[in-house]
Amino acid sequence: MDSLKIFKGYDKVEENLEDPQKQQNYNNNRNKISKPLIATISIIITILFLTLTLSFTLFFHHNTNTESQKPFNSPNSIRSICNITRFRNSCFTALSSSSQNLTNPKTILKISILASINQLTELASSLKANSKGNAFGDCNEQIGDAVSRLNDSMSVVTNGAVTLTDGEVNDIQTWVSAALTDQQTCVDGLEEVGVSLESAGKVKNLMEKSNEYVSNSLAIVANIRHLLH
Repeated sequence: MDSLKIFKGYDKVEENLEDPQKQQNYNNNRNKISKPLIATISIIITILFLTLTLSFTLFFHHNTNTESQKPFNSPNSIRSICNITRFRNSCFTALSSSSQNLTNPKTILKISILASINQLTELASSLKANSKGNAFGDCNEQIGDAVSRLNDSMSVVTNGAVTLTDGEVNDIQTWVSAALTDQQTCVDGLEEVGVSLESAGKVKNLMEKSNEYVSNSLAIVANIRHLLH
């Protein structure tokens, strides 16, 4: 009898599982449990994705802003600018001595021209100290003209505008070129009267250095539209 009861119970279990209505109820109960679970997991995944996306965006934005705020005064940046010049060491010395942020071509040109003026002014003082008759006097006059032309250029590059017009660039290029010619006229005049710069010592060094600085300024203004690109 017991064995019969056991089999009868087993039959009831089988019957319960095979009943379509009960099976449907069973599936419905499973769905009621699984759907909220799936929805919860989906929400969690979505939140994680949005969090990661937001974090990446903020990180990228921060790095971009940080890079843009860095001064353009690193040695590599200055050397890149000076690649357009003939005397790169002098260019590097002139630009690296400034604390201004070299992100504007006008600023770069201003620093270069100012360095040229300082070199020519020092040269003029040395010529006066080593005056040997009319030869150095004439030469000093030429250097004075060169400084005047560069001062004209400085008045334009410090006018407050962000960029230079084509007309201003042409004017500055003309003035700087004329200053370079004045220097060469000074040297030619000394050679004509037999004054050797080799024996002038400091004058010779200042002459060469100022020539390099002015030459670099001419190269910078000639390529000002392509600087920092």
